[in-house]
Amino acid sequence: MPSSLSIAVVVVNWNSDTYLYKCLQSLETQTLKPVRIIVVDNASTDDSLEGLEEKFLDCEFIKLESNTGFSFANNFAVEKADNCDWIAFLNPDAFASSDWLEKLSKAVEEFPECASFGSHMLRHGSNRIDGTGDVYHVCGSAWRRDHGVLTSKIEREMQEIFSPCAAASFIRRDVFSAVGGFDENFFAYFEDVDLGFRLQLKGYACRYVPDAVVEHVGSATTSRYSDFAVYHGQRNLVWSYIRNMPRFWHYLPQHIFFNLVALTWFTLKGKAVPVFRAKWHALKEFPRVWALRKITQEERVVDSATVINKMSRSFWRPYYKGKK
Repeated sequence: MPSSLSIAVVVVNWNSDTYLYKCLQSLETQTLKPVRIIVVDNASTDDSLEGLEEKFLDCEFIKLESNTGFSFANNFAVEKADNCDWIAFLNPDAFASSDWLEKLSKAVEEFPECASFGSHMLRHGSNRIDGTGDVYHVCGSAWRRDHGVLTSKIEREMQEIFSPCAAASFIRRDVFSAVGGFDENFFAYFEDVDLGFRLQLKGYACRYVPDAVVEHVGSATTSRYSDFAVYHGQRNLVWSYIRNMPRFWHYLPQHIFFNLVALTWFTLKGKAVPVFRAKWHALKEFPRVWALRKITQEERVVDSATVINKMSRSFWRPYYKGKK
């Protein structure tokens, strides 16, 4: 399938076991071939890389000496892909349909004003949705739209979303670099929502592409409720709110309330140490993040209302199931 787009696919690996092999197999069968496939390994301690360099000759393997985090490794790969105009991010536990890149490329042609696109993510091995784009709430929470919903219940159009999940997303390389890429202080978790927020503040639209399909295992290397995930997720959502929220003071009471609920909920789940540590470290870094906020808001090119209108605003939405 010919295309004028030069695409680099970036896969960041850390102890993904056999999932990485299946991920690269799915890229090998793409109807639209990428110019480059860059695999960055974050100092894995398992055998996930064993034999892959001999099997996948078209892939570039970069082995880092330490686990630098998801954000840094992706940024590093994007810098390497300086001969490509578009970057497709794919998690090692995500398996792309053979026409994934072809469908994303067609979406670019149809919506040239968009700088990023999200995929139709299925939950691997089930008949449920993993996500159809990220939703951001004015309190600072975020979630995957349609997560856990039966596939038979979902029929969505190619519509605007707040941000794409980094497990299977597509973005213009120049725009990604211009806004600073993923925030490397995040290390992992919430970095894609934070990037999407900054893109919204710059006036870049994002769309969901329903026929760009991937199957995603999800939390293949770290449990969603591990201490690691709770700490980074709960810390990073505070940093993202501080840096990006246009009407900071207006929605601050909701943000504080959400964090108090999170502290209570995770404590009841036996995660008091990581969640209290997360909030404490988020506050300790307030001066640094506030300094970033000043720059981010000064460079904002759209008015507050435009961005707020793309968020979820129902007060109770973050606290009950059936999120839309």
